[in-house]
Amino acid sequence: MTAIEVHGLRKAYGGRAAVAGIDLTVASGEVFALLGPNGAGKTTTVEILEGHRRRDGGDVRVLGTDPGAAGRDWRARIGIVLQTATDAADLTVAEMVRHVAGFYPRPRPAGEVIDAVGLTDKAGAKIRSLSGGQRRRVDVALGVVGRPEVLFLDEPTTGFDPEARRQFWELIRAQAREGTTILLTTHYLDEAEALADRLAVIADGRIVAEGSPASLGGRATAGVTVTWDGRREEVADPTGLITRLVREGADLSRLTVTRPTLEDTYLTLIGDAR
Repeated sequence: MTAIEVHGLRKAYGGRAAVAGIDLTVASGEVFALLGPNGAGKTTTVEILEGHRRRDGGDVRVLGTDPGAAGRDWRARIGIVLQTATDAADLTVAEMVRHVAGFYPRPRPAGEVIDAVGLTDKAGAKIRSLSGGQRRRVDVALGVVGRPEVLFLDEPTTGFDPEARRQFWELIRAQAREGTTILLTTHYLDEAEALADRLAVIADGRIVAEGSPASLGGRATAGVTVTWDGRREEVADPTGLITRLVREGADLSRLTVTRPTLEDTYLTLIGDAR
């Protein structure tokens, strides 16, 4: 089944196209990452899918419903972690999570969610006393407390330290195992590679590539770089070269075979789109 369907999505500001005809399909239960530089159209696209922003054209369906005309029942089925969020500074973490949980028909226990985002020792602290990274964890907790069928995550781990990011990844994997569809935007390519089943790169309001992290932009079939004994050679298939080196008795103790990283591919794609 399909959780998100987008056809010909367009949005402009002051005559400038922020989103210029995007087509996108996300399967139910899939973790899908949307990558792109600042100003590429990622956040605008996500806000339209969330029902927070009106589109100028195209067709959008999330859980079979047009987000621009959706009601409260539909909103109870989605979770959102915005890029920036306001907070109730005088509430404690536990009070805030319990308050938002009350909007949903079958929320997760507040304590379970607070523990999952690494804030157990801050449950009784007022939100105004938290650091920026800790406040971001509260945003994530509010996004998942309602057991959403579709979860939108817009730069969710900004401000997280490495340990907190790994803990967050496990939370997202647990959500995915339960069948939650997740649409993620992130500038952390290791995060996209670790979490996403598929991803798309958006540049200048258009999708320029789409696929699995391993195959994006022809990455799986791209040439490889073989390095040995201070020498380096780029080949389409390393098998023949390595066989020849073995036959010649070359020193292969420090032999490495590398394909383009996701970062290499991403930078090439957004560079080509400029």
